[in-house]
Amino acid sequence: MSHPDGSTVHLSYCTNVHAAEDLAGILEQLDTYAVPIRERLGTDVLGLGLWLAAPVAAGLAADVAGRQRLRRALSERGLEVVTLNGFPYQAFQAPVVKHAVYQPDWATPQRLAYTMDLARLLCDLLPEDAARGSISTLPLAWRDPWDGPRAAACRRALDDLAKQLHRLPRTVRVAFEPEPGCIIETTQEAVALLGDRDTDVLGLCLDLAHLACAWEEPAAALARLEAGGVPIVKTQISAALASADPHRDAAVLSSYAERRFLHQTRGPHGLSCDDLDEALSTPGADDQPWRIHYHVPLHEPPMPPLQTTVGVLVEALHELLGGGNALCDHFDVETYTWNVLPPASRPSGPAQLANGIAAELFFARGQLSALGLQPQGVPS
Repeated sequence: MSHPDGSTVHLSYCTNVHAAEDLAGILEQLDTYAVPIRERLGTDVLGLGLWLAAPVAAGLAADVAGRQRLRRALSERGLEVVTLNGFPYQAFQAPVVKHAVYQPDWATPQRLAYTMDLARLLCDLLPEDAARGSISTLPLAWRDPWDGPRAAACRRALDDLAKQLHRLPRTVRVAFEPEPGCIIETTQEAVALLGDRDTDVLGLCLDLAHLACAWEEPAAALARLEAGGVPIVKTQISAALASADPHRDAAVLSSYAERRFLHQTRGPHGLSCDDLDEALSTPGADDQPWRIHYHVPLHEPPMPPLQTTVGVLVEALHELLGGGNALCDHFDVETYTWNVLPPASRPSGPAQLANGIAAELFFARGQLSALGLQPQGVPS
């Protein structure tokens, strides 16, 4: 798709919603989900924000034939990849994930090795006409434990990462994704910790559900990033769960409390809970509105009377792409929680999940079209 300023804007959906963690499983998921989604959209090419667990990424990075097989498989199915999700290391759809998703973090050599495996692989997967690739990653680490030696290890890792990225044959940028409870949770923290890094290849992944959960105003957040010299490398088009009256909504909210993922809950007046069940059991927590780190489908409302932060999403896209300037060129729909939604909202099988993801892409395409873009991959 093209932006009025002439730049190319890519739209994809993130495959971390699927559980496959070896090459055979990944190829199977392409046929089970990606191809049906592309066919439902009636488009010749569908963008994927591919997630590859660390073991398969390491294997492919060392296997030229394997990389060629994957690229061929994507091309044969009308699929393209310009961005990878490098946040979850592995087992992202395990029965219980919670804090494990933040390990290994950027204070460990494993995180750097995994990210560079992805970068080398992405160089071979990028379409010939793509200006660059992107990889989203965790915002350094979970907030605890954190001390001087770990902070220094992260700084060294980011310097090493930048040097290695500059040696690649294609341009690949790594995007750090602020998230509630992490070392980088807000755009202010992003500027403080990333503003002095090599921003030619390092920048921010702006997850719009996370932005909403931080109760940041999009215009102010983007202005802060621009003033601090932190580029927005990738945007994850996502919406968080919201409740205007958590006391009234407690019974419905409890149906979203589940054991796989963390659902950090934030309020505008200082409420900060690391999971939804914690918020539900904290006396006095329900005296203010909640935004919950629970990615919900973009195109349909949650169980009433709950709401979503789609309004923040729409406002952020306008700030990113309106006014004739594209502040970001990689957009990835990332609703990884389909399979843990309350039973009445959960897909009953692969076909229903593919239909839901296709509907989200139609929604995202509509938002981008309203800003003057002409998407080629997701027709109206």
